[in-house]
Amino acid sequence: MARLLASFFGTGLILGRARGSDAGSGTVGGAFAVVLAFSLGEAAGWLWVLVGALVLVVVGTWAASLLPPGTDDAGWIVIDEAAGAFLAVIGLTTWPVALAAFAVFRLADIAKTWFPGVAGAERLPGAVGVMADDLAAGLYGLAFGHIMQALF
Repeated sequence: MARLLASFFGTGLILGRARGSDAGSGTVGGAFAVVLAFSLGEAAGWLWVLVGALVLVVVGTWAASLLPPGTDDAGWIVIDEAAGAFLAVIGLTTWPVALAAFAVFRLADIAKTWFPGVAGAERLPGAVGVMADDLAAGLYGLAFGHIMQALF
């Protein structure tokens, strides 16, 4: 069960199965999550996207804490990217802005040292560190998205 949840219902396993490497799985899992999050926001409102992000944080921290030693932040663990993607699109109302916010979130997650706080969050111990860097990166995406939404 922990593996299923940590892989965000298998989305983190797609690239590993398809090409033998899980490099890039965070983007795949995050892409599934951003579609789900934005659609949820359109259907039910931003509050439900926030609730979804909080649920993913709790479930992701729990699932990551149950994984065997050595899998600390393996590429197939993408529930953290899913939580960051949910966070990045809270309150956004157009697909182009949501996709731009997602792109900034992924950039901040990948290029951690360029974005204050993201690399430090990753150094937190255990499952908290697995989740925290993606949440910090998600905040960058969220800020960018709301700035873009306000401008356009």
